[in-house]
Parts: sequence; structure tokens; C-alpha cells
Amino acid sequence: MTDDARPAEEAGQRRPGPAPDGAPAGQGAAGEAPARPTGRRALLAGLWPPRATRGQLVAAVLLFVLGLGLAIQVRATGSEETALRGARQEDLVRILSDLEDRTARLEEERDGLSRQRTELETSSDRAEEARRQTEERERQLGVLAGTVAAEGPGITLRIDDPLSAVEADMLLDTVQELRAAGAEAMQINDVRIVAETFFADENGGVLIDGRPVRAPFLVRAIGRPQDLEPALNIPGGVVQSLENQRAEVSVERLEMIVVDALRSAEQPDYAQSSP
Repeated sequence: MTDDARPAEEAGQRRPGPAPDGAPAGQGAAGEAPARPTGRRALLAGLWPPRATRGQLVAAVLLFVLGLGLAIQVRATGSEETALRGARQEDLVRILSDLEDRTARLEEERDGLSRQRTELETSSDRAEEARRQTEERERQLGVLAGTVAAEGPGITLRIDDPLSAVEADMLLDTVQELRAAGAEAMQINDVRIVAETFFADENGGVLIDGRPVRAPFLVRAIGRPQDLEPALNIPGGVVQSLENQRAEVSVERLEMIVVDALRSAEQPDYAQSSP
């Protein structure tokens, strides 16, 4: 027997024997670890059963709350847009007119405050200028409170009510529409209209601040006539609503209107001015 024909056992090189029964391929008799799963099995093994840490749970709850808040906000915004889309043309015109009027009044107030600041900064006698502005402010507050008479350009609104169909809420709507258009002083017949004025129905008539007011109703309002009259005559506005009740309505612009109905100044029982 030659050296080439020696058995492998003598050369120290043993051939691997067959795998034991039931052992997977690739695992020898020595008990090597099975190969790691790959592909879809690895993905499924990583996802199921679920294993979540405390930090992951907290993050999930925060994301849920954030998503819920965003959904509510989007829904609220969508409902406002839907309301505007479904509004009538007359309502949209009124909303736009109110926004434009408020913007104009705020700009005028800003300009007035800027002028007052400039006058105080540039006046040679600042004490006298401050006193003058204080008196002017007192007069303006008196007009708003109804304790002093007022005059200026504006409109008159006459409402004849032959069927006695005009109620307190209609007069209140008229006052609110004029205020939104920039009216600074108003009276209805002989009653001065101020911020705390109230309207009520009683025995087929109307009470304003507890005083009975009968037709014809004469509303005098001081403000820019070019703003007040269109506010009353917009489609679906005050004039159209009154005419739907068979009332006769007339609006007139005037260069000078006097609002002379006065209210007594109420004295506080307990409050006193501080030094």
C-alpha cells in the first residue's frame, strides 16, 4: 500500500459523518447554534409579540394627544369656513361692511392717539397741553355717557308703525347697526341711548330704559352720514326688516344734528376717586 492510498484516518483528516436524526441541515453533531432567520421571518419576529418600553408608551400617548388637538382645530376651522360658504349674500355683505367700519375706526383712533403724543412731546407748555387734552377727554366721555348734549353731522331715521308691529328687538337691532357703523351719539324720541340702555316690550308698546316710547320713532344719530345710511340700507338690513313688518321708513342725511336728550350722572355709593 502506497502513501497516497493511506486511509484518511491515518493522515488525521476525518470526514464529517452524517447529521444525527432530527437535526437541521448545517448543524453538526457538535451542537452548533442554528442560523439566524432572515427576510420576512426576521421582520415578523421583530414585530410580534410586541415589546414596548415605558418611553415608547409615553411618546405614543403624546403623539395621540397632539393628533387629536390638530384634528379638532382643523375641524373647527372647517366649520367656520363652511358657515361662511353657506351664508347668504346679504349676511356676507354685512360682515364685510362691519369689518371695514371697525378697521377704519381703529385707524382713526390710532391716528388721534399719535397726534396727542406728538402734541405732548412738542408743546412748549406740557402742563397746559395735558390739561387741554384732559378736558377734551372729559367732554368725549360725557357725550358717550349721555350727560352732555352733542351736535354734528349724521342721519335721522323715522319709523312710522301703523300696524304696531315694531318691537323692542327691532329698535335694538337699529341701535346696534348704527353703533357698528360708527354712531357716536344717539337718541330715540326723547330718550338718550347709551351703552347700558335696555329695550323691552310692554302692552303693545316699547320701553326704553323703562320709559314708554310710541311711534313714530325718530332716531337721531351723530356720525359720518356716508357710513350710517348705507349700514341701514344694506340688503337684509334694518330698513328692509322694518319694511317687511309694514313699517314706513325714511332715512335722511344732515350736516348738523343735535342730540340733546340727557341722562343724569349717577353718583357711586361706595367708590371714590383715588388721589
